[in-house]
Amino acid sequence: MGLSGSSKGQQPWMRWKVLAIAGAFLFVPAVGLGVGLGVGLTQRGGHGDSSDSSSSSSSNDPKSLPSGSSQTSTWQPSVNATWQIVLQGAIKLDNKTAPNPDVSIYDLDLFTNDAATFKTLHDDGKKVICYFSAGSYENYRPDKDRFQASDLGKTLDGWPDEKWLKLSSPNVRSIMSDRVKLAASKGCDAIDPDNVDGYQNDNGLNLTQQDSIDFLKFLQGVASSYNMSIGLKNAGDIIPKVIDFINFSVNEQCAEYSECETFEPFIKAGKPVFHIEYPSGAPNIDASRAAALCSDSGIGAGSAKFSTVLKKMDLDGFVQYCNGKQYTTPLL
Repeated sequence: MGLSGSSKGQQPWMRWKVLAIAGAFLFVPAVGLGVGLGVGLTQRGGHGDSSDSSSSSSSNDPKSLPSGSSQTSTWQPSVNATWQIVLQGAIKLDNKTAPNPDVSIYDLDLFTNDAATFKTLHDDGKKVICYFSAGSYENYRPDKDRFQASDLGKTLDGWPDEKWLKLSSPNVRSIMSDRVKLAASKGCDAIDPDNVDGYQNDNGLNLTQQDSIDFLKFLQGVASSYNMSIGLKNAGDIIPKVIDFINFSVNEQCAEYSECETFEPFIKAGKPVFHIEYPSGAPNIDASRAAALCSDSGIGAGSAKFSTVLKKMDLDGFVQYCNGKQYTTPLL
């Protein structure tokens, strides 16, 4: 998940994917998705074994999954909702305790978590946002061979395994449509498409704000056909053009860069801002720094009612909330 530039200048890229890529090769294929979708789970302990640590190749292939979604209406998350985001590997659940932390929403990687995990979270009354990169090619994803050379732009700064994507490419849109279908088939309530702000970077494709707006309209149309909602990752410049059809914001470091007022229109529209800050030293976070990042004045002006989490840069299971409480979501 990249911090791909803000309205006030480019920001540094995060490094969590280095660990995510390495971890991906350690996963052992799990049981087929059809079992997880077709049979209700009687116990939650099935997620603890290493053999269940990720979906099988077929369970990450939209063509092998049932079409459509069990959702009957599109979910609109509420302002100030509690959440956790984990993108480094798959989370571990059991049949004895509620998820840790016991929040209302989990934002998780689409590919590394299986449908049974999402089913378990739903059984606990949680909602699931599924993360994937919509605007960049990643050479470790299961559908990587579907991309064409003409789809690819420059390598992302600091990310040698990723390239910017031509957002208007019919092939790119077909691949992303299948990723949205995969999210629906796994039971995701919403999608969190990353890297939709290539226009702010040296992308090699002459991407514009309008390219991102049109691409988001396309993704929203596909998501809504499965009754899933969609978020906007960063990209503060285009908020006025997309806020009417986007359900929530996922923002990184608006307090760090004194930009939270840019994202405040979501709150005014009754839509949440899921806000992440990356304080140095986490999990040993200086109390005064945490207070500044959590404040809705000073550097955090405009962030009142944001759903703020303090995370490590690798986006593992650790999280601290603005009340000072810390939790660690177990990982497989």
